[in-house]
Amino acid sequence: MELQQFLDHVARRGALDTPEIYEFMNRMSDSARRMTCELNGSYHTQEEIRDIVSRLFGYRVDDTFRLFPPFYTDFGRNIHVGRDVFINAACHFQDQGGITIGDGSLIGHAVVFATLNHDMQPDRRSAMTPAPIVLGRNVWVGSNATILQGVTIGDNAIIAAGAVVTRDVAPDTVVGGVPARFIRHI
Repeated sequence: MELQQFLDHVARRGALDTPEIYEFMNRMSDSARRMTCELNGSYHTQEEIRDIVSRLFGYRVDDTFRLFPPFYTDFGRNIHVGRDVFINAACHFQDQGGITIGDGSLIGHAVVFATLNHDMQPDRRSAMTPAPIVLGRNVWVGSNATILQGVTIGDNAIIAAGAVVTRDVAPDTVVGGVPARFIRHI
Protein backbone atom coordinates (compact mmCIF):
# COMPACT_ATOMS: atom_id res chain seq x y z
CA MET A 1 0.00 0.00 0.00
CA GLU A 2 1.15 3.52 -0.82
CA LEU A 3 0.30 6.80 0.91
CA GLN A 4 -2.24 8.03 -1.65
CA GLN A 5 -4.07 4.67 -1.63
CA PHE A 6 -4.29 4.88 2.16
CA LEU A 7 -5.49 8.51 2.12
CA ASP A 8 -8.13 7.65 -0.51
CA HIS A 9 -9.32 4.74 1.65
CA VAL A 10 -9.47 7.00 4.72
CA ALA A 11 -11.39 9.68 2.76
CA ARG A 12 -14.05 7.03 2.08
CA ARG A 13 -14.00 6.34 5.86
CA GLY A 14 -13.11 2.74 5.16
CA ALA A 15 -12.26 0.53 8.11
CA LEU A 16 -8.57 0.15 8.91
CA ASP A 17 -8.59 -3.58 9.47
CA THR A 18 -6.49 -5.50 6.94
CA PRO A 19 -2.95 -6.86 7.27
CA GLU A 20 -1.89 -4.61 4.38
CA ILE A 21 -3.24 -1.50 6.13
CA TYR A 22 -1.71 -2.50 9.48
CA GLU A 23 1.67 -3.04 7.83
CA PHE A 24 1.46 0.35 6.08
CA MET A 25 0.43 2.11 9.31
CA ASN A 26 3.34 0.48 11.17
CA ARG A 27 5.76 1.67 8.49
CA MET A 28 4.38 5.20 8.62
CA SER A 29 4.48 5.19 12.43
CA ASP A 30 8.16 4.20 12.37
CA SER A 31 8.91 7.09 10.02
CA ALA A 32 6.88 9.58 12.11
CA ARG A 33 8.51 8.46 15.35
CA ARG A 34 11.95 8.81 13.79
CA MET A 35 11.22 12.44 12.84
CA THR A 36 9.50 13.31 16.13
CA CYS A 37 12.50 11.90 18.02
CA GLU A 38 14.70 14.21 15.95
CA LEU A 39 12.35 17.12 16.67
CA ASN A 40 12.01 16.40 20.39
CA GLY A 41 15.56 15.23 21.11
CA SER A 42 17.36 18.57 21.20
CA TYR A 43 16.96 22.31 20.84
CA HIS A 44 15.97 23.65 17.40
CA THR A 45 15.28 27.14 16.11
CA GLN A 46 11.80 27.77 14.68
CA GLU A 47 13.30 27.60 11.19
CA GLU A 48 14.78 24.17 11.97
CA ILE A 49 11.46 23.07 13.51
CA ARG A 50 9.62 24.12 10.33
CA ASP A 51 12.11 22.08 8.26
CA ILE A 52 11.58 18.94 10.37
CA VAL A 53 7.80 19.41 10.51
CA SER A 54 7.71 19.93 6.74
CA ARG A 55 9.40 16.56 6.25
CA LEU A 56 7.04 15.00 8.80
CA PHE A 57 3.88 16.45 7.19
CA GLY A 58 5.12 15.85 3.63
CA TYR A 59 4.82 19.47 2.44
CA ARG A 60 6.45 22.82 3.21
CA VAL A 61 4.68 24.50 6.14
CA ASP A 62 4.27 28.26 5.94
CA ASP A 63 7.03 30.45 7.39
CA THR A 64 4.49 31.79 9.90
CA PHE A 65 3.95 28.32 11.43
CA ARG A 66 5.32 27.90 14.98
CA LEU A 67 5.55 24.84 17.23
CA PHE A 68 7.04 24.30 20.67
CA PRO A 69 8.30 20.73 21.11
CA PRO A 70 7.79 18.12 22.24
CA PHE A 71 5.26 17.13 19.60
CA TYR A 72 3.92 13.63 18.97
CA THR A 73 2.19 12.02 16.02
CA ASP A 74 1.85 8.39 15.02
CA PHE A 75 1.39 9.08 11.29
CA GLY A 76 2.28 12.64 10.29
CA ARG A 77 1.19 12.64 6.64
CA ASN A 78 -2.45 13.67 7.14
CA ILE A 79 -1.97 16.96 9.01
CA HIS A 80 -2.70 20.20 7.15
CA VAL A 81 -1.95 23.56 8.77
CA GLY A 82 -2.64 27.07 7.49
CA ARG A 83 -0.80 30.34 8.01
CA ASP A 84 -0.04 31.79 11.46
CA VAL A 85 -0.77 28.50 13.26
CA PHE A 86 0.82 27.97 16.67
CA ILE A 87 1.04 24.55 18.37
CA ASN A 88 2.21 24.58 21.99
CA ALA A 89 4.23 21.87 23.76
CA ALA A 90 3.26 18.23 24.39
CA CYS A 91 0.47 17.90 21.81
CA HIS A 92 -0.52 14.48 20.46
CA PHE A 93 -1.93 14.27 16.92
CA GLN A 94 -3.38 10.91 15.85
CA ASP A 95 -3.81 12.01 12.26
CA GLN A 96 -4.58 8.91 10.21
CA GLY A 97 -8.14 10.21 9.71
CA GLY A 98 -6.95 13.70 8.80
CA ILE A 99 -6.40 16.91 10.79
CA THR A 100 -6.89 20.34 9.24
CA ILE A 101 -6.03 23.47 11.23
CA GLY A 102 -7.14 26.79 9.75
CA ASP A 103 -5.22 30.05 9.52
CA GLY A 104 -4.54 31.87 12.78
CA SER A 105 -5.43 28.95 15.05
CA LEU A 106 -3.79 28.43 18.45
CA ILE A 107 -3.37 24.97 19.97
CA GLY A 108 -2.62 24.91 23.73
CA HIS A 109 -0.34 22.64 25.76
CA ALA A 110 -1.01 18.88 25.71
CA VAL A 111 -3.97 18.98 23.30
CA VAL A 112 -4.99 15.63 21.81
CA PHE A 113 -6.52 15.19 18.35
CA ALA A 114 -7.85 11.63 17.96
CA THR A 115 -9.07 10.76 14.45
CA LEU A 116 -9.50 7.00 14.97
CA ASN A 117 -12.06 5.00 16.90
CA HIS A 118 -12.30 1.26 17.53
CA ASP A 119 -15.25 -0.98 16.74
CA MET A 120 -17.55 -1.54 19.70
CA GLN A 121 -18.04 -5.26 18.97
CA PRO A 122 -15.49 -7.26 20.99
CA ASP A 123 -14.66 -9.59 18.08
CA ARG A 124 -13.86 -6.54 15.86
CA ARG A 125 -12.36 -4.30 18.55
CA SER A 126 -9.00 -4.02 16.79
CA ALA A 127 -10.66 -2.58 13.67
CA MET A 128 -10.33 1.19 13.47
CA THR A 129 -12.60 3.70 11.78
CA PRO A 130 -11.10 7.04 10.70
CA ALA A 131 -12.86 10.41 10.55
CA PRO A 132 -11.28 13.84 10.07
CA ILE A 133 -10.98 16.72 12.53
CA VAL A 134 -11.33 20.16 10.95
CA LEU A 135 -10.63 23.48 12.68
CA GLY A 136 -11.72 26.68 10.99
CA ARG A 137 -9.84 29.97 11.10
CA ASN A 138 -8.77 31.62 14.37
CA VAL A 139 -9.77 28.69 16.58
CA TRP A 140 -8.26 28.61 20.08
CA VAL A 141 -7.99 25.17 21.69
CA GLY A 142 -7.15 25.41 25.40
CA SER A 143 -4.61 23.26 27.20
CA ASN A 144 -5.36 19.58 27.77
CA ALA A 145 -8.43 19.59 25.52
CA THR A 146 -9.24 16.48 23.51
CA ILE A 147 -10.91 16.70 20.10
CA LEU A 148 -12.42 13.42 18.90
CA GLN A 149 -12.84 12.04 15.41
CA GLY A 150 -15.30 13.55 12.97
CA VAL A 151 -15.51 16.94 14.73
CA THR A 152 -15.58 20.25 12.86
CA ILE A 153 -14.89 23.43 14.84
CA GLY A 154 -16.14 26.67 13.31
CA ASP A 155 -14.19 29.89 12.75
CA ASN A 156 -13.27 31.91 15.85
CA ALA A 157 -14.49 29.23 18.29
CA ILE A 158 -12.81 28.71 21.67
CA ILE A 159 -12.43 25.27 23.24
CA ALA A 160 -11.95 25.62 27.00
CA ALA A 161 -9.00 23.97 28.71
CA GLY A 162 -9.68 20.34 29.57
CA ALA A 163 -12.74 20.03 27.31
CA VAL A 164 -13.55 16.81 25.50
CA VAL A 165 -15.12 17.73 22.17
CA THR A 166 -17.34 14.94 20.83
CA ARG A 167 -19.49 16.91 18.36
CA ASP A 168 -19.23 19.88 16.02
CA VAL A 169 -18.73 23.36 17.46
CA ALA A 170 -20.46 26.38 15.90
CA PRO A 171 -18.44 29.41 14.81
CA ASP A 172 -17.99 32.27 17.28
CA THR A 173 -18.83 30.19 20.35
CA VAL A 174 -17.11 29.02 23.52
CA VAL A 175 -17.51 25.39 24.59
CA GLY A 176 -16.17 23.55 27.62
CA GLY A 177 -16.62 20.56 29.89
CA VAL A 178 -16.80 16.79 29.48
CA PRO A 179 -18.39 16.33 27.08
CA ALA A 180 -17.99 19.87 25.76
CA ARG A 181 -21.15 21.98 25.78
CA PHE A 182 -22.02 25.49 24.66
CA ILE A 183 -21.00 28.17 27.18
CA ARG A 184 -21.60 31.42 25.30
CA HIS A 185 -21.35 33.32 22.02
CA ILE A 186 -18.30 35.46 21.38
